[in-house]
Amino acid sequence: MTDDQQIPQAAPEGLNDDLKERYAQLIEQVRSARQQYYVDDAPTISDAEYDRLFRELEEMEALHPEIVANDSPTQEVGGEASAAFSPVQHISRMYSLEDVFSIDELKAWFAKAEQNAAAVAGHEPEWLSELKIDGLAINLLYRQGKLVRAATRGDGYTGEDVTHNVLTIKTIPTELAGSDWPEEVEVRGEIFISSKDFRELNERIVAEGKAPFANPRNAAAGSLRQKDPKLTAQRPLSMFVHGIGARTGLDIATQSETYEKLGEWGLPVSPYTRLLSSLDDILEYIAEFGEKRHSLVHEIDGIVIKVNNFRTQEQLGYTSRVPRWAVAYKYPPEEVNTKLYDILVNVGRTGRVTPFGMMEPVKVAGSTVEMATLHNQDVVKAKGVLIGDTVVLRKAGDVIPEIVGPVTALRDGSEREFVMPTHCPSCGTKLQPAKEGDVDIRCPNARSCPSQLRERIFHAASRGAFDIEALGYEAAKALTAPAEPSDPPLSSEAYLFDLTAEQLENVKIEREKRVKGEPTGTYELVPYFWTKGTVKNPSKPTKTTQNLMEQLEKAKTQPLWRVLVALSIRHVGPNAARALAAEFGSMAAIREASQERLAEVPGVGGIIAASVKDWFSHDWHTEIVDRWAAAGVRMEDERDESVERTLEGLTIVVTGTLENFTRDSVKEAILLRGGKATGSVSKKTDYLVAGASAGSKLDKAEQLGVRVLNESEFETLLETGTV
Repeated sequence: MTDDQQIPQAAPEGLNDDLKERYAQLIEQVRSARQQYYVDDAPTISDAEYDRLFRELEEMEALHPEIVANDSPTQEVGGEASAAFSPVQHISRMYSLEDVFSIDELKAWFAKAEQNAAAVAGHEPEWLSELKIDGLAINLLYRQGKLVRAATRGDGYTGEDVTHNVLTIKTIPTELAGSDWPEEVEVRGEIFISSKDFRELNERIVAEGKAPFANPRNAAAGSLRQKDPKLTAQRPLSMFVHGIGARTGLDIATQSETYEKLGEWGLPVSPYTRLLSSLDDILEYIAEFGEKRHSLVHEIDGIVIKVNNFRTQEQLGYTSRVPRWAVAYKYPPEEVNTKLYDILVNVGRTGRVTPFGMMEPVKVAGSTVEMATLHNQDVVKAKGVLIGDTVVLRKAGDVIPEIVGPVTALRDGSEREFVMPTHCPSCGTKLQPAKEGDVDIRCPNARSCPSQLRERIFHAASRGAFDIEALGYEAAKALTAPAEPSDPPLSSEAYLFDLTAEQLENVKIEREKRVKGEPTGTYELVPYFWTKGTVKNPSKPTKTTQNLMEQLEKAKTQPLWRVLVALSIRHVGPNAARALAAEFGSMAAIREASQERLAEVPGVGGIIAASVKDWFSHDWHTEIVDRWAAAGVRMEDERDESVERTLEGLTIVVTGTLENFTRDSVKEAILLRGGKATGSVSKKTDYLVAGASAGSKLDKAEQLGVRVLNESEFETLLETGTV
């Protein structure tokens, strides 16, 4: 791009000055972001922020067409050729794709495209749907089956000659397999680094003292643009094809046939591409891969939908920037940039000390996030994150927020390294590995550490254990925190069911509340009791105190497996707890069983058996069980001897939503009949029960040949043991 092209044309006279200024500002911001993304491979804003700026620019030009500059980014394909590589003219232009950001926008685009396609073709088109890989577009030129040139997209007309670097990528053939190759063909694809390889690459370069990549796309682009091909060869680059450009001697009618042909010639074709016939099919495809997007080979940020027939594509044509026959639906943003103010540590219920980031609050995936786990000190080091960095934050749906990595281009030298504490921040005990060589650091003061006790109380009250809604995190903290002049009401979870209303009324809960007008991260502690509001009359008993007492009484009747979960025995989650309760029926029988006998229980095994025996070997642990039993907590399940063990020896996985069972009740139904209820499909799985909205487990079962049952067939299996 020449210097004069980088200056936006002046807006027409007579327009509002503020509008002119904002228009010029938007062009500058979008152009700068494109330079950082496509050329420098070091973006400083998130994809979501770029999309927002670009859409604002499009909307402004749509409302005021007279303002549109010839060199506006909306009139161009993103990117340009870098001066570091020789320029290459593409035989056939490479285009961008039109983006839509909601299902309603997609439906509107589809209705128009389908109508236009039917008008020019005389029938409704087929649609090819594929994943929008977060990588770098590449154009491969083959002549007589031999790779003669590889170039980046650049501005669509001119790209960078990266042939020598592409020759180092093992998945790209230098000579096509088979025969009947065309005289000449441009193969378009996306260079990427798989999610697994990206994590390993970042760990390696951080260990070498270098700055990590913020995301796989930057890593792929930076790796391909190495001046020395030997360096590119050391990077785990891959490619999937996504189309063809100019071709001579290749008579082919559709995109899907093209992929089949390219695959026969040895070019890497995506396993996720699918030929669809209707909008409903496309919406199902979008929903399916929205669930799977973080379990795929590579990162994606959307779905591409194309008219399959080449003749119809040609008839529909192009705008100045995008084809009219294709669109990219972009999923709601799950990655944003934010400021990492500090890295603190949390002590969990098993004593594990986990670093977590405190960040400038930011909205991502529909919720506001200001904390994210960093797992352990090795993860902090592997990610190359420094306190004070601008970081890339990811949150997929309900998944715990994750700091992906730093935006190193924004560092100013004030950042500092995180240092893992040597002593527990809660009780002062010296920290140590759980076992020799273990990367996790733990506080060994399990019995008395206030943080561990607080977390165990909160866990015992959680939905998967006793399900005591009135005993939330702030309440658990208040009940276990040392206070003057008396000890806290709960110095051990053993006394949970001995609490009295009088004790509760004297407990003050302090919740953090952001201080308005002060810097981000500044809080004040506001006093609460067992209500959602601030304290107005501390001497007056509250309704929530009564609720808690009632819920504690109700919790005593919970089934045995929930009591086992509430004990915080390491490795004993709901599945293992259900298996133990179903096998032994009482807490006494579990305590008396040998380690070998425990290990024989389906779904338990040696590690869990050893953990259970070790837990009961501590006197203060058995005191918890004894005091709960004395308080009336149920320690034995009533067995229904009339229920036949029809599923003895069978391993069953349930996925999706069932009409007549909840998630808990379906597992209990399986265990009660002697079956094993597991959460993942393997070759050892006998049946997969698939309800509505079944996801990746159904795909895995079909791949492995595991028999799939609907709900009616499952109910027959429960009754008779056969289907």
